[in-house]
Amino acid sequence: MIWGPGSVTDAELNQAKSQGTTLLGFNEPDMAGQANMTVAKALDLWPRLQSTGMRLGAPAVAYGGDVAGGWLDRFMKGAADRNYKVDFIPLHWYGADFDATRATDQLRGYLQATYNRYKKPIWLTEYALIDFSTGTPRYPTPAQQAAFVKKSTAMLQGLSFVERYAWFTLSADRGGTGLYNGATPNESGAAYRAAG
Repeated sequence: MIWGPGSVTDAELNQAKSQGTTLLGFNEPDMAGQANMTVAKALDLWPRLQSTGMRLGAPAVAYGGDVAGGWLDRFMKGAADRNYKVDFIPLHWYGADFDATRATDQLRGYLQATYNRYKKPIWLTEYALIDFSTGTPRYPTPAQQAAFVKKSTAMLQGLSFVERYAWFTLSADRGGTGLYNGATPNESGAAYRAAG
């Protein structure tokens, strides 16, 4: 991944080319605490990423990938206007509803709406149940998280346009989204491993 504008260097681009065939664009450019980039800045830097010749994923927005006029939508329109290459759409998704069925349906709806908008394969590069609405993250119980892992991975396996997905892990010992307790899979980790 080319994380942000400071990562668009010959050294980092050459390192990426030497280590793989696929390059992810900027990380959450729509967030002040992350890559924090304007659409115009991302578009100005995009030819450097494109020059690697690698398969290229759009910038991974924190939210609103399916929203008309949102950060990703403006980027994708600008890229199309400039005839830039974007091969797939990386997305992040965090659910604040800890009911496994409703959360899975919400995730499916977001992925489908984003796919319908851009008609490009989706990589879900971060996802979990975390409620960020109050400023302090709130997590589901381990049983709620495991139930969501089971339902969401089954759903993701069935979506032909989802090429990859990756659980977002925060330490399990802080009540987070971790999949392991030390080296031992917890209930969510066992469910995630079983999905593969």
